[in-house]
Amino acid sequence: MTAIKTPKKLIEVALPLDDINAAAAREKSIRHGHPSTLHLWWARRPLAAARAVIFAQMVNDPGGERGYYAGKTRAQADAEREELFDILRDLVKWENTNNEEVLARARAAIAKSWRETCHLNRNHPGAAELFNPDQLPAFHDPFAGGGALPLEAQRLGLESYASDLNPVAVTINKAMIEIPPRFAGRAPVGPEVETERGTKKANKRVFDDWSGARGLAEDVRRYGAWMREQALERIGHLYPKVEVTAEILADNVGPSGAADLGGYKNAGLAGMEAGQELTVIAWLWARTVKSPNPAFSHVDVPLVSTFILSSKAGKEAWVQPVVEGDSYRFEVKTGTPPAEAKNGTKLARGANFRCLMSGVPIEPAYIKAEGIAGRMGAKLMAIVAEGGRARLYLAPMREHEVIAKEAEAEWRPDVDIPPDKRSMFTPLYGLTKFSDLFTDRQLVALTTFSDLVPEAITRIRADAIAAGMPDDGRGLDAGGEGATAYAEAVGVYLAFSTDKASDYWSSICTWHSSKELIRNTFGRQAIPMTWDYAETNPFSDSAGNVSSGIEWAYKALQLMPSKAGGAGVQSDAQTQTISADKLISTDPPYYDNIGYADLSDFFYVWLRRSLRPIFPGLYATLAVPKAEELVATPYRHGGKEKAETFFMDGMTAAMSNLAQQAHPAFPVTIYYAFKQSDTKEGAGTHSTGWETFLEAVLRAGFALTGTWPMRTELSNRMIGSGTNALASSIVLVCRKRESTAESISRRDFQRQLREEMPEALETMIGGESGQSPIAPVDLAQAAIGPGMAIYSQYEAVLNQDGSRMSVHDALILINRAITEYLSPDSGSFDSETQFCSSWFEQHGWAAGQFGEADTLSRAKGTNVDRVKTSGVLESGAGKVRLLRWKEYESDWDPARDTHTNIWEACHQMIRRLSNQGESAAGELLAKMPEKGEAIRQLAYHLYTLCERNKWADDARAYNELIASWHAIVAASHQVGHTGEQLSF
Repeated sequence: MTAIKTPKKLIEVALPLDDINAAAAREKSIRHGHPSTLHLWWARRPLAAARAVIFAQMVNDPGGERGYYAGKTRAQADAEREELFDILRDLVKWENTNNEEVLARARAAIAKSWRETCHLNRNHPGAAELFNPDQLPAFHDPFAGGGALPLEAQRLGLESYASDLNPVAVTINKAMIEIPPRFAGRAPVGPEVETERGTKKANKRVFDDWSGARGLAEDVRRYGAWMREQALERIGHLYPKVEVTAEILADNVGPSGAADLGGYKNAGLAGMEAGQELTVIAWLWARTVKSPNPAFSHVDVPLVSTFILSSKAGKEAWVQPVVEGDSYRFEVKTGTPPAEAKNGTKLARGANFRCLMSGVPIEPAYIKAEGIAGRMGAKLMAIVAEGGRARLYLAPMREHEVIAKEAEAEWRPDVDIPPDKRSMFTPLYGLTKFSDLFTDRQLVALTTFSDLVPEAITRIRADAIAAGMPDDGRGLDAGGEGATAYAEAVGVYLAFSTDKASDYWSSICTWHSSKELIRNTFGRQAIPMTWDYAETNPFSDSAGNVSSGIEWAYKALQLMPSKAGGAGVQSDAQTQTISADKLISTDPPYYDNIGYADLSDFFYVWLRRSLRPIFPGLYATLAVPKAEELVATPYRHGGKEKAETFFMDGMTAAMSNLAQQAHPAFPVTIYYAFKQSDTKEGAGTHSTGWETFLEAVLRAGFALTGTWPMRTELSNRMIGSGTNALASSIVLVCRKRESTAESISRRDFQRQLREEMPEALETMIGGESGQSPIAPVDLAQAAIGPGMAIYSQYEAVLNQDGSRMSVHDALILINRAITEYLSPDSGSFDSETQFCSSWFEQHGWAAGQFGEADTLSRAKGTNVDRVKTSGVLESGAGKVRLLRWKEYESDWDPARDTHTNIWEACHQMIRRLSNQGESAAGELLAKMPEKGEAIRQLAYHLYTLCERNKWADDARAYNELIASWHAIVAASHQVGHTGEQLSF
């Protein structure tokens, strides 16, 4: 059989990792136009990382030793690789997301590599099907989730397929990659819409052309405005405005009110007159239970986590409870709040409160019992209105509370909240159904908007036909492209805008006192229990209003690629056949980290009400299908062990399916995100979920050819206080293991690690092959790649008793090889540095006994006095202590130092970098260039020690030295020096 020739891809050799990570981190702060604003999804991959990985997965590495590039010189290969790096650096920038010049260069590089690969395989029997130079392979993600990977594959010019079991995820992917190309280039059909604000038109922004999805986006805007006006007519009375009364004005006159505020101490009243009506932004409520004190058992006392309304400097406001006999009321005060206002009636974390009436503690068990019995209520605590120059905070008004409680919901999503105690906390307090998470007024609003979607679809279809759009009578699900399908397409985005609103329209939402706006339900990957909650006004201009959901969809749609075809499909990754002969990049569930199906029920119940007529098969069930979801959820499977077995078996089947179907010319890339890690002695980074996942990948028949740490968190969160800091994602690069792979012994595996790991590690920390050096914070994950590449290329690694070595044991040996390479005892360091490193490992910066130090120093070939003379150690009164870098000589010059050890040089570099910056550190390095490699290696080693011991501040110092290394080396070259130096 003719073997397929597969040139190594760029991702298997080198990446400009710093540029990719910087763009991915920056993207976290991007909102306008980002696809994530279309609909919430958990742990969505950054577009920058997705785009970079898929590009690097498709282009051939210029320095490959096999096939097309054999015989090319190193200089030629490096120059061509740098050209690909330049494309990548431009490609990952957010401002280039739809830059056609940049995308054209990327697509051209992909096409060039594809033609080269096809040429290599022109004589293969399957060439006509597998290697057509005029047709790029299609893309598939079998765990599509939020759709970042399929979207970016489509942006790079590939026909894109996205599949998932979850109907919410499938709908998101249809909205991103399937619908926009189908209706690209069409002008909007919706008429101008008069709004309550007078002559302002919903379609004020008009384009010279309606290319891409612009026309579709404009219709979403127009019909979204129509829905808002319709809803305002039907339920606007449930959202009363606030009248500015003379009493309110009088209560807010300051003793020496600022002139520019008209004499009022509240900026929200600036320029206001009695009789004016203000739109309410939010109503702030406190949940209540009956007082546990028998004397006040008839009183519903508030459970309030904070009485602070605004903590902004100069705009402080808080709620003041006033107890009057056996009742109480709330007042709103401005100015500096008393200290006790911060914690409300809360005594401690969790459901621990005090009775406002008697001061006695209210235990969690009591609150849970009251909630389960249905006796938990709510009391209006304050009103937030749109003021003059600031938010206006007002005491609760009786008529507002009455109107809110008069709302009657005609329909309720009475679907059970899954009993997962790790992420679903409300059932503990009696809120067991999704309908319990909403007030009656919120249910009325959500039902109204959901029911307006099919009404809007009917209207859109009629308008489309009137505008001359042909109608084939087929809907969106049947592949229609006429007026019926177009109307349903717009309806999908309108349903999304309502669904997005539900994230802000639940009684889980709280008030953010420092930002003065609503916090949404999903501030994290869970549905928490909240006590004082904020009920937003859908018709305000503040966060969570319905118009903002429409605007998000409008802006996101404009940036959709809308060119290459795409499809979102509901399918099980274990059995799907969509992957056949396609490029695959995927982001599977992370063991037990996120219960996607459980969480997405929150949205599913509302989408189903609007979209079931459009996608009857997709929304056939009352809740999201969960039985086959590949998440190790103990409550579903009867315990942790059974859940792990379910995950292992299912993920192995899914990965085997990919290994069998993936296009043979490309590696498969798989993302894995760490929930947490534990650093254990001799074992390095360890995570049960990670090991289980990796075991499944290898059992499926994959061999690893690389691992890349992708940073998708903001840089200031990479190192936390007392915690391990990890790259948020690891990208595994996999190829199908050779069918002729043999087994080797444990001893042979260890021998290969000793022989091959040092070179691989030097490439990582030295930044060879053109890539930036891997930061210490990421090294443990990145180094898994070369180690597991050795382990996974064999059918099995056999222990002495003939059993197969587990992934866990292989990782221990790999991490041991990393530790040995970085250790100063490896022979690369002077004896003083070896002593300091061992002493630091045992004592940190604390003092220890002289006798112990004397014994250790002699074992390392030195003595305490010699180390002290170098200026890095303090010795006296029978005690020995390493000096911190801050205690080092400020005017130290290695040219005047008769004996500079690596420990001293490393910490002097840290002192210089911290105090004076990269240029000054570069000047220092220029005076001792021959020590650069050892300094950097020691920094890696010491970071590892600090990370293991949870010394976060010290770890940060070593990590920052490595992170700045390229700039430091560049600065040293600008100064000029003699001697050997590191390349950069």
